[in-house]
Amino acid sequence: MSGKIYSYANNWRVKRVEAVAAYSGAKIEEAIVDMAQTKEPEFLAKFPAGCVPAFESEDGLTITESAAIAEYVAKNGPTPFWPTDKHDAAKVASYICIVDQEIAARVQIANGMIAGYVPYNKPVYQNLIDKAVQRLTAIDGELKKRTFLVGERITAADVTLASALYTGFQGHLDAPIRAKIPNVVRHFNTIVNQPKLKSIFGEVKFSETAPQYQAPKKETKAADKPKAAEAAPKAPKAKKAAEQEDDDEPAAPAEPKAKNPLDDLPKSDFKLDDWKRTYSNEDTRAVALPWFYEHFDKEGYSIWKVDFKYNDELTQVFMSSNLIGGFFARLEASRKYAFGSMGVFGKANDSIISGAFVVRGKDFKPVMDVAPDWESYEFSPLDISKDEDKKFFEGAMAWDLEIDGKPFADGKVFK
Repeated sequence: MSGKIYSYANNWRVKRVEAVAAYSGAKIEEAIVDMAQTKEPEFLAKFPAGCVPAFESEDGLTITESAAIAEYVAKNGPTPFWPTDKHDAAKVASYICIVDQEIAARVQIANGMIAGYVPYNKPVYQNLIDKAVQRLTAIDGELKKRTFLVGERITAADVTLASALYTGFQGHLDAPIRAKIPNVVRHFNTIVNQPKLKSIFGEVKFSETAPQYQAPKKETKAADKPKAAEAAPKAPKAKKAAEQEDDDEPAAPAEPKAKNPLDDLPKSDFKLDDWKRTYSNEDTRAVALPWFYEHFDKEGYSIWKVDFKYNDELTQVFMSSNLIGGFFARLEASRKYAFGSMGVFGKANDSIISGAFVVRGKDFKPVMDVAPDWESYEFSPLDISKDEDKKFFEGAMAWDLEIDGKPFADGKVFK
């Protein structure tokens, strides 16, 4: 049995599928896609939910959700990796549900809060972690009595738990938490170091302290802030209806909503929406970039290199990718004026965030300052008539850029 699994890079859920495939003998090819590709008609025709991981078997089966994919791969390889005893099979399914719903889901939401794409709430965050640890403590008690979760050999239940903890142990499930669940830690090390799985999980760097939430940094000058004394006088409170009838003058009309100054720029023949469609539907280097160079209006638009200022604070690749996603979400008001592709380069605890944006006008600020965290990024103009700038721009668009020896690891597109 063979098939192809579609997902973004470094997805721990794919490691689960790869691990069960290593035991069942199934041949799985991984195809890296981005969020834009999951919304394309060709992808949606096969996977209407538009989410990953998504799996297509050699005989035409198309399914989503890693638990379902892993079970199919485990059962249908040359050497089935699923219990034949109905009681053991039920226990494996039970553990998989517990891990997915009670542990992994909570840790992933906590990740989102720290990364910034889920609103941070300290009590909610702590409750998520506490509940996940509560479930792990119960599993720790079970593992105190045996090596594996079900039976005397490794099963898909063990693989599922290890794959979920792969990111957890490198992030929120830090040293103090791990000290409370020593049997779970022992089990994790046993699984990821199995001869068939070492190449899949690789080296795991355990976190000593959990990542902490930090509000977006800003670098505003005191002179830029209006003084309290200069604040506009408060409008008088609305009068009662009876008093308003005695007024001689009608109430002043409400001020019209301020128009975006970008709308007043001279019209441009470069249609940003056309570029977005071309980029999404065509091969980047073969078709999309030549189209861009043919139609780009350097007078009406500008191109900028965007670099995160605080790379020394980055930890896990998926968390850095989520940080980009949060920034893009807060740029929503400027969606009609910009297109961008940004990525994470490197590996866990040794990565940077960089990319390129095409924006309306000659200045990036009117487009970017709608996002509260825009000042956490450095903006440098790119001149695509220069070979070095053009090479960077093309690599950022094609997701094959390498920066200072750090290869592309994951990315997102703003369009």
